[in-house]
Amino acid sequence: MTALGVPHRRVEGNDKVRGTARYTADQRPDGEGVVHCRHVGSQVNRGRVIAVDVESALSQPGVLAVLWHQNAPALDQIDDAELLIMQSDEVHYRGQIVAAVIATSAETAQAAADSLDITYESSSDFDNILQRDHPDHYAPEEVNAGFPTDARRGDPEQALSDAAHVVDEWYSTPAMHNNPMEPHASVARWTHGDKGAEVTVWDSTQAPSGVQADLSTLFGLEPERIRVIAEHVGGGFGGKGSTRPNVVLAVMAARHLKSTVRVVLPRSATFTFVGYRTPTYSRLALGADPQGRLSVVCHDTMQQTSKIVEFVEQTAEGTRHIYRSDHSRTTHRVAALDVSTPRWMRAPGEAPGIHALECAIDELSYELGMDPIELRIVNEPEADPATGTPFSSRNVVRALRAGADKFGWEQRSPAPAATLVGRKLWGTGVALASYPALTSPSTARARANSDGTFDVSVAASDIGTGARTVLAQIAADALDAPYSAVRLHLGDSSLPKAPGAGGSSGTSSWGFAVDKACRDLRYQLRQVGAPTTAIEVTADTTDDVAARTQKPREAFGAQFARVSVDVDTGEVAVEQMLGVFAVGRVLNPRLARSQLIGGMTFGLGMALLEEGVPDHDYGGFTNENMADYHVPAHADVRHIDAIWIDEEDDELNPMGSKGIGEIGNVGSSAAIVNAVFHACGVRVRDLPVRPDKLQSLIDPALRE
Repeated sequence: MTALGVPHRRVEGNDKVRGTARYTADQRPDGEGVVHCRHVGSQVNRGRVIAVDVESALSQPGVLAVLWHQNAPALDQIDDAELLIMQSDEVHYRGQIVAAVIATSAETAQAAADSLDITYESSSDFDNILQRDHPDHYAPEEVNAGFPTDARRGDPEQALSDAAHVVDEWYSTPAMHNNPMEPHASVARWTHGDKGAEVTVWDSTQAPSGVQADLSTLFGLEPERIRVIAEHVGGGFGGKGSTRPNVVLAVMAARHLKSTVRVVLPRSATFTFVGYRTPTYSRLALGADPQGRLSVVCHDTMQQTSKIVEFVEQTAEGTRHIYRSDHSRTTHRVAALDVSTPRWMRAPGEAPGIHALECAIDELSYELGMDPIELRIVNEPEADPATGTPFSSRNVVRALRAGADKFGWEQRSPAPAATLVGRKLWGTGVALASYPALTSPSTARARANSDGTFDVSVAASDIGTGARTVLAQIAADALDAPYSAVRLHLGDSSLPKAPGAGGSSGTSSWGFAVDKACRDLRYQLRQVGAPTTAIEVTADTTDDVAARTQKPREAFGAQFARVSVDVDTGEVAVEQMLGVFAVGRVLNPRLARSQLIGGMTFGLGMALLEEGVPDHDYGGFTNENMADYHVPAHADVRHIDAIWIDEEDDELNPMGSKGIGEIGNVGSSAAIVNAVFHACGVRVRDLPVRPDKLQSLIDPALRE
């Protein structure tokens, strides 16, 4: 009996469609006793808070308290200084939490917050604009996920000088914002029992166990006295991957009033202190011989971080593992600016970094007069270029060939700006995708009940990916039991500890532990037969993960795009997208296709629409709303499909699966940009590809 590979519908699907699934903002643990808290963001970008007119706000009916740095509960120190809200008078960026109003209704709290009179000492001398040659840049000790800052093989400078064909260009991506449908929200209840303070928190988070640990540090409580619940999470894309100031504010306010407090961030706040993708600059320098064989790959990057927390994306890390070359150089440099801290956003590092690499490879194909697919195949490595170690599995060429056949690549004109239909130029592009297949230690519990059902528990978080469903499938497969007999419990820090949903590692990490617990339970049931009372097993995969052989494990894919470009307006329409992926064993085809298409749609937004525009005069971003910050709508997403090739890999986890949540976002933007060049002959190296960047550069003869 197997439940894996079956396209089961989401366990919670009916609840979500009917509106009965309760998200964080829906929680009313004390009924009408819940009070509401609204934060006040700084109106200056850099300076100090001098005074807050507390009495004026408290005189308004329904206002219960006003917090600011003079009366906010003290917090213990923590590495993420952005969580130390209202602990001093310093302002580090526009929108930083400087005060909060607690009231009996959300409307009253918001009105009082809007009217709160705050006196600042403001500095007009601030720097919130990243430059690719920023004078204060530096090399960090390491980049996100512990990767090395720089890496070097051979003599890349000499190899570039000797190369027959060279592409040496800069590419940039702007700040981008996660914008899940559910804004960040938290509900906190602070009570005192026989053993002291106890805190229950409902939080929109990708990592209940991580939030529990951070709150324990901040408020000086033992972890077991804090419970974090994230039953349903309406998307995160990395923006809810770490503890955010909203949950700290909720617990702080609940402690101050000894009551239950609800914090729901307005949409504008999701552009300020919850994280965003840093803007990036990437210099790609490629050298090749006349046959297209790469001799050197150089990728130098620049990005920004804040002055209070260092966060550096691994922008060039993906470049280290894709193409064969004897010489290479990858570097990361960062400038600390007067901005809020960048954080994770779907495929951090790989999305902007591989975008730049794949655009440069496309430019090289035209320099050589070589088909872009064949250029990539010529430079396919036999082992990981960074380490010389063979991959656990790698099927890039199969993905390229399968995609080319399905997409009709052979009909493509080799020359750009060669296909004009009516008033539109048509073109096609391709790019590679890769993302690490990561696994972290996790725990899980499995219980056999006397009625033949099973309860499986893990403190994972389902952020809309279908984790409940696929983990139940893994459990049923390991138990050799009907899928319908398994009840999956997650989204609660009181359950067996688990890593957060991130790095496309959730299913691999949690599933490893679920599989182990269920197989152990199945073994015990074979010894005792049908249980008359419940039998329970808890498993920990720390040793199992550590014992795996040290091999590079990656998911790969090939992205294809067909676009039309209006010759008069420069407007781009993505007419067709196809992603072909090699992601190990696909555990649920329905959920996998949804995730991959979602990632590809992310790439469409990155290529054509998304752009956080820094405010030069006041700090922050000028477009902190969904009217001015554009994401793909139905009209933008036309014909899009994702398929995968059969791939067996026994070096990953017991299920043989690789993560799929982020790889769809890698390379899709480059495929679109490359298709735009093929369509109209204009190369856009600075995202997004707006009509104004094309309209004036399209050959006027094409308009005649």
